[in-house]
Amino acid sequence: MPLPPLIGHDALRARLDEQVRRGSLASSLLFTGPAGIGKQRLALWLAQRLLCPDAASPCGACQHCQYIAAGAHPDLLWIFPTPRMKDGTDAALDDVQQEYAEAVAERIAGNGLYPRPDGSAGIFLYGARLLVQRATLTPSLAKRKVFVVGEADRMVPQAASPEAANAFLKLLEEPPADTTVILTSSEPGALLPTIRSRVIEVRTRPLSDAAMQEFLALPAAEALVKGKAVDDLVRLAHGAPGALLEADAKAAALARARTLLDTVSRRRDNLYRVAYAQGSTKARGAFTDMLDALTELLHEQARAAAAAGDEVSAGAGARAVMMVEETKRDAERNLVPQLATFRLMTQLAETLR
Repeated sequence: MPLPPLIGHDALRARLDEQVRRGSLASSLLFTGPAGIGKQRLALWLAQRLLCPDAASPCGACQHCQYIAAGAHPDLLWIFPTPRMKDGTDAALDDVQQEYAEAVAERIAGNGLYPRPDGSAGIFLYGARLLVQRATLTPSLAKRKVFVVGEADRMVPQAASPEAANAFLKLLEEPPADTTVILTSSEPGALLPTIRSRVIEVRTRPLSDAAMQEFLALPAAEALVKGKAVDDLVRLAHGAPGALLEADAKAAALARARTLLDTVSRRRDNLYRVAYAQGSTKARGAFTDMLDALTELLHEQARAAAAAGDEVSAGAGARAVMMVEETKRDAERNLVPQLATFRLMTQLAETLR
């Protein structure tokens, strides 16, 4: 089952296409934007645009396009967070490449729809080593090579191997003339500053409602739609198809956010217990989801207070939202979730009393 077609991002695609035609496309790019809006799929489309010999646009019919749709083009390397390999840093690069090939095949088999990797997954040193090694090779089939690094903020720093880290940074700063590197991230603030300074950031936006409806009409989305109203799914997604794959996770995040608010309001003796339950830095994705859900709950409370004419409570709710947003920025800087949660709960307890 090949990748489904890319839906939406029309204006950005037109801009990138124009840069490719003019030969002005940056050699190292970073696609940023909310989770689940299709940044990696957009990066794969750009890879197809660069590797397809059709000068106008990806033709979709040539050998290059068919290989990319099947996740098997020899000049496209797509890596993303995966569980750590048993051999770790000592893993042979052939084994690393096979590991990623299997991970890509799994995503393709799922119609290109996949949930966000859990907190234990990462892009480890051997992934960076593979990128650096592949950059030295001559393209096998096309005239150039493209590397797509999904969720690059999950790249694990390896201070013990500065040579490999520096080689990767050098690759970003000065890729070979026949190589384009595309990173994606929903949390660009969590990227190493040395990485972010070497790429051109490209902001991507959520899909429009019309694009979401078009996505949900695809055969690949049939399982998502089954038994559900399309209009309800469009509202739930907020322009991010990937959000529909994580409905259970979103519900869990909302439940944790409600527990936090209830503790702040009524059971303040449980602050430590609730804060400790947020988990380690490996659970940053789940922690960020909880903060997003908390923002929604506080917005609802503030709107309800304003509608009831309670200006004091509405103002407190607005200040509480700002505190949550500050905590999100702390999370991007890799602050331990338990510490961030306890500080936030202490602030909210004072603000929402």
